[in-house]
Amino acid sequence: MKQLQYDTVLTPIGRKFLVVDSDAGDAICALYWIENGEPGELSRVLRRRYGDYTLTQTDNPAGHSDAIRAYFAGDLHAIDSLPVSTGGTEFQRDVWLGLRGIPAGEVLTYGELAARLGRPTASRAVGMACGDNPIGLVLPCHRVVGSTGSLTGFGGGLHRKKWLLEHERANLARLTRH
Repeated sequence: MKQLQYDTVLTPIGRKFLVVDSDAGDAICALYWIENGEPGELSRVLRRRYGDYTLTQTDNPAGHSDAIRAYFAGDLHAIDSLPVSTGGTEFQRDVWLGLRGIPAGEVLTYGELAARLGRPTASRAVGMACGDNPIGLVLPCHRVVGSTGSLTGFGGGLHRKKWLLEHERANLARLTRH
């Protein structure tokens, strides 16, 4: 049975449920917003990927919880190099890792991300892959918007997507003033 570590990270916009796979080099394999306990979607994702698994509560596994807290405290780059282990199809992994190429404070449309990935006609598929992102925030799907620049689809709710984009812009502005 697969053993995974988890921690709950309190943020200004809710709790994040962080799951780390120590067998994959202490990589984050899931990061979900939670309201009460382990979210059902997370259970489905972990079962599909690992089959039977157990979660062991661990304070700050591999320092990842502290990195997430630092991001919310204004260090926007604290999460940039956290190791991830996503699972998923080859296309999904391409999209998820492509998200890391969008700098904090910037946004791309689904079509622009598809073009960057060499698949200019795959904007809908990119949108679906973003919707299945198991490591939201670290793989920043909140930085992808609709073709008109509108905030569309976000597993944590559009209010969180808006907050994250405003948080990044405000902190980048603060850093450039110094």
